[in-house]
Amino acid sequence: MPEINITKENFDDEVRNYKGLVLLDFWASWCGPCMMLSPIISGIGEKYSDKVKVGKVNVDEQPELAMAFRVESIPLLVVVKDGVIQKTSVGVIPESEILKMLNL
Repeated sequence: MPEINITKENFDDEVRNYKGLVLLDFWASWCGPCMMLSPIISGIGEKYSDKVKVGKVNVDEQPELAMAFRVESIPLLVVVKDGVIQKTSVGVIPESEILKMLNL
């Protein structure tokens, strides 16, 4: 499954009320580390589409969601399971660490 663009309009359907695992990537186009992390996130979305939904949240376009998640630094990864935040990570981390966060 390709990455889903998460907005305040689709957040409830795609994340809060979703029964399963969601990886949210809070990012911005001007953020160098975000661009470094992006292909890793995309690859996880492709490889593990049967196990995890991958959502991208552009903090410039979705300031309400950024505030709701108290985003202070990006990239910020948030693991949500059945609508509940499980884990978070700030900065660029290797795919192996993201997979550990997701228990994959």
